[in-house]
Amino acid sequence: MNINSFSKKNQIIESDFGKRRPHNHDTKIFVTPSDVIEYLFCPRFLYYMHVLKIEQHEHKRTLVNKGRDIHALKMVTNKDYLRKKIGCLDKEIDVYLSSEKLKLVGRIDEVLFFDDDFAAPLDYKYAFWEGNIYKTHKIQQTLYALLIEENFQKKVQKAYLVYVRSKNHLEEIVISQSMKREALKIIEDIFDILNVNYFPAATKYKNKCLDCTYRNLC
Repeated sequence: MNINSFSKKNQIIESDFGKRRPHNHDTKIFVTPSDVIEYLFCPRFLYYMHVLKIEQHEHKRTLVNKGRDIHALKMVTNKDYLRKKIGCLDKEIDVYLSSEKLKLVGRIDEVLFFDDDFAAPLDYKYAFWEGNIYKTHKIQQTLYALLIEENFQKKVQKAYLVYVRSKNHLEEIVISQSMKREALKIIEDIFDILNVNYFPAATKYKNKCLDCTYRNLC
C-alpha cells in the first residue's frame, strides 16, 4: 500500500485552506479538520480568519509551536510497540488525503491497517492524558476516518490518540455512525458561514475568549 499512488490533487496542505475561498460558485474549496476544531472552539474564529482574512498570529502561542515540533519529533521516534499493541499489520506515515465529495482535506499522522479490511487513524497529541478525550479530538478523528474510508476503501470503526507528554499514553476512540453524521453536519455549517458570509454567534463558553487571538475584535 503506497500513498504515492494518489494524484497530486490529494497533496493539499491544510494551511492552504485560507487561499481557497471561492470567488464564484464554480470554485471548489476544502475544509480541514483544523478548521472544524476552530469552529467548535468558536464559530466566529473561522469568520475572522477566512471571511475577513485576519491572520491569527498563532506563532505567539507556545503550545502551538510545541505541537508543531512534535510532528517532526515523532517521525524520528516512531513507537512500533504501540502499533503492535493494537494489532496493526501495516501503516502509512504523514498522509495527505482529500475528498471532493466531502469537501474535506487533512493531514493524518498515521494510517494503520488491520485484518478484515479495516483501517484507523493514529494521531499524536502534545498533551498530558487527563482521563478524558475532548470532543474536538473525537470529531477530528472522525473526519480522518471519513477520508480514509473514501481514499483507501477500508472500513474505519476506531481511531487512536497518543498523548506524548504522558509517556506516549495510548487511547482508543470508537467511531460510530452518529459521530460521522455529526462531523458532516459541522462541515455543512462551516460552509454556510463561508458562502453566506454571515457573522455567527459567539461561543457560549466565555472562558474560551481568554485564549482567543481575536478577543480584541470580537
